[in-house]
Amino acid sequence: MKIAVDAMGGDYGPAVVVEGAVASAREYGASIILVGDKTAIERELSRCKSHDLPIDVRHASQVVGMAELPSHALRRKRDSSLRVAADLVRDGEAAAFVSAGNTGAAMAIAMFVVGVLPGVDRPAIAAVLPNLRGFTVLLDAGANVDPKPKHLLQFAVMGHVYARDILGYANPRVGLLSVGEEEGKGNDLTKEAYEELKDSSLNFIGNVEGREIYNGRCDVVVTDGFTGNVALKISESLADMLGSMIKEELTRDVRSKVGAALALPAFERFKKRVDYTEMGGAPLLGINGAAIVCHGASPVKAIKNAVRVAREWAKADLNQHIKTALEAEAAREAAREGGRE
Repeated sequence: MKIAVDAMGGDYGPAVVVEGAVASAREYGASIILVGDKTAIERELSRCKSHDLPIDVRHASQVVGMAELPSHALRRKRDSSLRVAADLVRDGEAAAFVSAGNTGAAMAIAMFVVGVLPGVDRPAIAAVLPNLRGFTVLLDAGANVDPKPKHLLQFAVMGHVYARDILGYANPRVGLLSVGEEEGKGNDLTKEAYEELKDSSLNFIGNVEGREIYNGRCDVVVTDGFTGNVALKISESLADMLGSMIKEELTRDVRSKVGAALALPAFERFKKRVDYTEMGGAPLLGINGAAIVCHGASPVKAIKNAVRVAREWAKADLNQHIKTALEAEAAREAAREGGRE
């Protein structure tokens, strides 16, 4: 099982991506195809002393810029590292691809090159966020800013399967993000999606507010991509601010520094719990393959764990389980419609 890695994607290019891929091969036994400029990749591989690891190199002559239009990347850069990585998944040479590059381009290329799963109208970006009890899967986190109610039901099914198969939750609790917990709260989209979810076979707990993303009350939170992306970016900014404020207070004077030294093990555990690099990146659910989209500024650790999660996705046969779940929901809806006639 090989994982294709876009070596040219991200803010730091091959230096960080190649080192992260090497770390994943070394620590998790991942078999990797690094895609991009062969000379640059081999230079970094030499620096990382990776000659004994299961890593291949596939040359690609083009790079998709971080600000480049997805349509431009799709049509005019057929030999980009991102496109070639997706081609490898489409052709069965790789089980998944990982990229820290242009998210919009990754989404477009995945949809049109790898394709989407039967029963999926729109793939969704799933952000796996820490909560007080474990993790919450938030989707969509930016792929679909104006979805329909049936799309939110599909997101919920995909999030349910991911939380069950990858995170290990036996019967994931699914909530619909809204402005209040009461039924009937929200805009037209959430009201209609509520009815779809209420009639589904999912463990739907109703409307949830933003705090439920982090308090552990539910395992999957469903929303449109506009709201989900805003929530994600606010969360990232808040985490950065809190980290900076804590560091500032702990180094303010001698007494604070002594206390910080004594509490260092607790701070290290806290940091690990809230560190996004532990999950690597965001799964792109609904494509006919597997893809992890990483933050552009991803460090080595994030790339390493993105490859790990991609392998887990492929090994768990997640896509087949998503197809089965979507088929079951479609059959349930057809039976319900038949009963109404």
